[in-house]
Amino acid sequence: MILTMDVGNTNIKTGVFDGERLAAYWRISTSRTGTSDELGILLNSLFANKNLSMNDIDGVIYSSVVPTVNFTIEHMCRGYFNREPFQVSTDLELGIDIRYEHPHELGTDRIANAVAAYSIYGGPCVFIDFGTATTFGVVTAEGAFLGGAICPGIKLSAEALVSGAAKLPRVELNKPDNVIGRNTVENIQAGLVYGFVGQIDYIVRRMKAELGDNTVRVVATGGLATLIASESRVIDVLDGLLTLKGLRILYERNAG
Repeated sequence: MILTMDVGNTNIKTGVFDGERLAAYWRISTSRTGTSDELGILLNSLFANKNLSMNDIDGVIYSSVVPTVNFTIEHMCRGYFNREPFQVSTDLELGIDIRYEHPHELGTDRIANAVAAYSIYGGPCVFIDFGTATTFGVVTAEGAFLGGAICPGIKLSAEALVSGAAKLPRVELNKPDNVIGRNTVENIQAGLVYGFVGQIDYIVRRMKAELGDNTVRVVATGGLATLIASESRVIDVLDGLLTLKGLRILYERNAG
């Protein structure tokens, strides 16, 4: 079995794969101060809850956009799984061609998403990851990752709004029935949710136009993908495990 970990700014999404089958999945809060022992003991408890053993893990691979956590992840893998983990980078055998101007600046989660989107859904494709930031990536029919766009995530935008406007309250990120809100809470919800839908649809339309191809498949992942996809006219596929699937594929391509 393979342990995959996607270290994000807010959560560490963790999956155990038995071949292509996802045997277990957890979301763990990203801690910049937690120790390798704390993370290892937590994972041991989560494994036991699923009737799994850490000794069954044959390999580990992780992506990370939080460099300060990487040492903790690697030390934990050595101490609790007795495995040297793969860290995603452009030095791995990717199966796609990275045409980003400065490849070392590319987030490793975006690399995993590009690999999974192209391997599973083919190209050309656009993948959108709704995380702390909302990231777009474009892969051509030939498997070349061209780049994309990065926007503030919907939660980040909501926090910026209420912290910068003294009289606006924090609200739940729910989709209101109408764009014309009748109270302050509905006004904020409408602006956030429908505003993001408009942003997503416009950016994707522009990307399709720049590619000169209207057949581009659009894949969405991330915690808030469902909220936006229910209104979007451009999202074709929802795949909440896209990043972890990409990590599994990358491990299989490089473990030998």
